[in-house]
Amino acid sequence: MNERVLLTGISGYIGQHCASELLNQGFHVVGTVRSLSKVDATRSAIGAVAPVDKLSFVEADLLSEAGWDKAMQGCTFVVHVASPFVLAEPKNEEVLIAPAVEGTKRVINAALRAGVQRLVLTSSTLSMVAGRQSGRYGTDAWSDLNANIGAYAKSKTLAEQSAWAQVAKSNLELVVINPGAVYGPSLGAEVDGQSVAFIKDLIRGKVPMIPNVAMGMVDVRDVARLHVAALTTARAAGQRFIAATSEPITMSHVAETLRNAGYKKVPSRKAPNVAIKLMSLFDREAKGMLPLLNLSHSFDNHATFDVLNWIPTPIEVSLREMAASL
Repeated sequence: MNERVLLTGISGYIGQHCASELLNQGFHVVGTVRSLSKVDATRSAIGAVAPVDKLSFVEADLLSEAGWDKAMQGCTFVVHVASPFVLAEPKNEEVLIAPAVEGTKRVINAALRAGVQRLVLTSSTLSMVAGRQSGRYGTDAWSDLNANIGAYAKSKTLAEQSAWAQVAKSNLELVVINPGAVYGPSLGAEVDGQSVAFIKDLIRGKVPMIPNVAMGMVDVRDVARLHVAALTTARAAGQRFIAATSEPITMSHVAETLRNAGYKKVPSRKAPNVAIKLMSLFDREAKGMLPLLNLSHSFDNHATFDVLNWIPTPIEVSLREMAASL
């Protein structure tokens, strides 16, 4: 297979797994990094699980025009994973929104100029349910941008909406993968994934109590496989796919799974909502959690099974293997 794929955000937690899946399936992968200083560690991490003879890197930043046209040369496909994810609520929401929205526009414009056939975008289930009441949601749902949903959910919603608007009058095929909370082993390079940091803190005893939060979850390797399936499945074009368990999984279950796997520092005590609300006055991570408290969103994910042939990894396996990798 000689098809070239431009993969943005290759040095991140999901990006490294997407690269390894693409390389294992025979694609040529051109990975974008903000700084070439990340190349050696990223290549080494991916090389532990995939051949890297068809892997190359280019420097490109979501907030700059430089490098994107050169990066796209000869690419049939684009997988746009790069977008900042932090739970902590930033002082200025534009820190998250600008790279997500402007970066997505920049990548799509470059793809249009290069005549790319299909672009797969990593979005989030939050772009479907943030600000919505507990209930069951499908791929026709959108978050409520008028609610206080937090900067990350807002950034993902605005970026995805702008992507659909941008490709509407073009020949570029768009497929969107909407993952829930992503868990599973880290490949080992310097990764800044929020879920990696959370599990690391949990097993080291740095999280005193478990918040009353539940969400759809997915294994990072499943996310990578679904991105590749979205590239190669003809009838996936123009669709959104939910990559998350149909029923929400509580953080208490996450903690219990890890305790049962021998991580004794993981707490069993639940944090009262009032404690999270008090902490949110001075702790930005607690503030970022507020929109998630007490909600239970379930998902109609049948299209992910039917169209992309998803075989989900049990989330307990994801959690145990993630803890072991850290």
